[in-house]
Amino acid sequence: MVDINNHLEVKALSESCQILSDTLNKVEKNIFPGQSVIELDKIAEDYIISCNAKPAFKGYDGFPATLTVSIDDEIVHGIPKNMILKEGQIVSIDCGVIKNDFYSDSARTIAVGEISDEKQRLLDVTKKALDIGIQNALVGNRIFDISNSIQKYVESEGFSIVRELVGHGIGRHLHIKPQVPNFSIPATPDLDVVLKEGMCLAIEPMVNVGARHIKTDSDGWTIRTKDGSSSAHFEHSILITKFQPRILT
Repeated sequence: MVDINNHLEVKALSESCQILSDTLNKVEKNIFPGQSVIELDKIAEDYIISCNAKPAFKGYDGFPATLTVSIDDEIVHGIPKNMILKEGQIVSIDCGVIKNDFYSDSARTIAVGEISDEKQRLLDVTKKALDIGIQNALVGNRIFDISNSIQKYVESEGFSIVRELVGHGIGRHLHIKPQVPNFSIPATPDLDVVLKEGMCLAIEPMVNVGARHIKTDSDGWTIRTKDGSSSAHFEHSILITKFQPRILT
């Protein structure tokens, strides 16, 4: 069963998403060489709480922090550590907010100072892949149209799409149906879900410079590229409307 949100639910969800967008903007402004990763997590948590909202990730399945902070070859779910950011790294920050009993979810990958041309192209391609996916989130289209458009674009640019991790519906829970894969082969039942007005989706391509294969660290959370290549991650929570998709985060 896929949730269809009414006007009041969309209003509540939008408020959660706005707090999250503002949170990530504050964190991004504080990403620079010499910054503490722990400080980034504190900035996010303090701001969310100041908005009378709650961090959605902290405590979720035992996750210990407000942000996930994934650096270079780390794809997602990096636990903020007592470490300092260095010039030339790329940092993926992922965060969620609970406000009015509604969840929001968004991520972006940010350069730490000057980065290599390869890393910059990775960021550009991943962000454009998200944009292309959102452009295909139209009433009457299927999840397949989002998934296929992302995969075709990323692979045409010579990068690979992570397949073990996917986007999802979002609303009264952090992860709800349907799943939103960033690839179309092999086919999954969720690819046939028809998009309807009022559906909310978190679309989130995760793109690797090298091969798509992943591994999980001993902490049980941090997922990184198996070959050690760099990875980027961009995500928006969006609303399917009668006309064009609306980006909420």
